[in-house]
Amino acid sequence: MKRALLPLLLAAPLHAEVREQLDYRHYDAHLETHASLRQALNSASPIRLDSQTYHGFTRWQVEWRFWWREARDGRCRIERSSTQLQASITLPRLHGGDAQQQQRFARYLAALEEHELGHYRIGQAAAQAIDTALLALPEQADCKTLEQQANARAHATLQRHIEREHRYDRDTGHGETQGAWLDD
Repeated sequence: MKRALLPLLLAAPLHAEVREQLDYRHYDAHLETHASLRQALNSASPIRLDSQTYHGFTRWQVEWRFWWREARDGRCRIERSSTQLQASITLPRLHGGDAQQQQRFARYLAALEEHELGHYRIGQAAAQAIDTALLALPEQADCKTLEQQANARAHATLQRHIEREHRYDRDTGHGETQGAWLDD
């Protein structure tokens, strides 16, 4: 009888939904001709973490929901999930400076944005992995256990991606190896 039920369970449609929202925020930096681009950005940046100043920052958050079906015997399984990624990237906007400084800023900004998009992609991977983990959770003896197991899996998946994000910053020197570096 288990063989007959397995194809039916595999054929049961699971519904997943991952939604994403990315917003850009900017802060203004003013640069006088012959001034230091790095100093102008440091002065203008609102991004301060652990007594450090950063020129760009990505914040992401993953939220998940799931719905289950309870069988007559009390066993429970997830039949639908919805995961949402909300993110924002904060970058500088430069005012002033000469043509050479503006050109240098444009190169720096492109590298900084690419670095920040790397953070966003980690958030995307986290949302997708959470959604996949929820739908892959096997049937549980009861719905309370299912809920606990699903949330524990989602939180563990989220934590792995947060750690991945920290490694990304360490490995890239917060974008330095990607060209997001000013030495003056």
